[in-house]
Amino acid sequence: MFSNVLVICVGNICRSPMAEALLRHRLGTPGMLIHSAGINTVPGSAIDPLAKSVLQAHEVPVRRHEARQVNRQLLRQAQLILLMERAHLLNILKLAPEVRGKTFLIGRWQHKQEVADPYRSSRSAFEQAYEHLSRCVDDWLPYLQSGETR
Repeated sequence: MFSNVLVICVGNICRSPMAEALLRHRLGTPGMLIHSAGINTVPGSAIDPLAKSVLQAHEVPVRRHEARQVNRQLLRQAQLILLMERAHLLNILKLAPEVRGKTFLIGRWQHKQEVADPYRSSRSAFEQAYEHLSRCVDDWLPYLQSGETR
């Protein structure tokens, strides 16, 4: 089983904190570190109010969140790295090429679908992102619990 999962998006205020909250809520595994970061963040930024509102509407607990920039140390410490878009992989591999084998799209089990960024969009875009992330997280659960990604 994985004990350190890192979820990455661009700003670390919409998709990755939503996925982090969903994973934490659905797994409920004590001792498992589930955290998130962004490729291009404003460090310390709070979760987007619409992302928070959508999570709360679906009864997913939301912890206090401060955006943080992904760095090599976070990447190397994570046992599994989940990305929202294929383009994110290039950024990650520039920082830490050695993490290629443990880095996957969160939509891997949904025909490698990317999760659209709802930033600066309507509530319905955030609802769509939530629904997509919810399906992705559900598809990852058996692998997260077993530690297998193949």
